[in-house]
Amino acid sequence: MKIYVTDLKGKEHALEAIEGWRVMEIIREHGLSIKAECGGCCACATCHVYVDESWLDKLPAMRDDEEEMLDEAFDLQDNSRLSCQLIMSDELDGLKLSLAPSDA
Repeated sequence: MKIYVTDLKGKEHALEAIEGWRVMEIIREHGLSIKAECGGCCACATCHVYVDESWLDKLPAMRDDEEEMLDEAFDLQDNSRLSCQLIMSDELDGLKLSLAPSDA
């Protein structure tokens, strides 16, 4: 399984992904710059990402707590999600996303 992450400099990285891991954990384990200060508890917005438009309909619905935390994120867009709330599965194999700038 893989996910494709574009960093803040515009470089795309193909990352090996493990089923059941949070997308945020996969990004962090591969050494890309993502703060993820709360460690996946949906208590901050420092793992904010932009999901490629072609993947939006394939993601699980956003829960209320994720939506509330995204209100705290910088540069919020229609395709914004918290990567800690996306759990890697076969359905997300090939997921494409970009890291969002973090001013926090």
